[in-house]
Amino acid sequence: MENLFEVQAELRTDEGKGASRRLRHAGNVPAIIYGGEDAPVSVAIDHNRFLRHLEEEAFYAHILTLDIDGKKQQVVLKDLQRHPANSNKIMHADFLRVDAKHAVTMSVQLHFLGEEEAPGVKAGGVVSHLMTDVEVSCLPQDLPEYIEVNISALEMDASLHLSEITLPEGVTLTALSHAPDEQLEEGEHSAYDQAIVNIHAPRAVVADDDEEEAAPAEGEEATEE
Repeated sequence: MENLFEVQAELRTDEGKGASRRLRHAGNVPAIIYGGEDAPVSVAIDHNRFLRHLEEEAFYAHILTLDIDGKKQQVVLKDLQRHPANSNKIMHADFLRVDAKHAVTMSVQLHFLGEEEAPGVKAGGVVSHLMTDVEVSCLPQDLPEYIEVNISALEMDASLHLSEITLPEGVTLTALSHAPDEQLEEGEHSAYDQAIVNIHAPRAVVADDDEEEAAPAEGEEATEE
């Protein structure tokens, strides 16, 4: 069975736009590895095999093993460029070397739980996911594949903010590392403490209510101003 967290790559010395274009035509993805004390290294990855890796959600927030002609090193996927007209066509990838002693900064997916049990949903509200991922900082061994957000207690017209996420041990949110603009009172949130999900009344229901109020009663004629 293929290890989805181990990527096979080949070292390349031919660089530039023309070289990258030839690689893509040959069914490969040009990529670069950087970070740490070593110099950046350019590699090529088989496009179709790389797509299979990318189908795994955890691949985007996981310590990967990059095998370059038999020489392995630990990296994370730092950036990915897709074709603007075809998201299944990968144009370029950036990998960052990781060191067990130094923190990494990565985007991690949010998994929302308890939507059906939320009082706001039971009252007819609609859940809006304002954020689908968050940027975290942690040591490589503490990097979570995803972060669970439980909204089972969320009421109608209520929001859940970054500061209310339960984080795994050793993980911090980079957005909350900023100092608040001013002293906050209880219940207030700083500009950095953004809402990630809320529950609100369906817009269609609100519109229907407005139309019902505006409509003339039966037997009455609408008057013009």
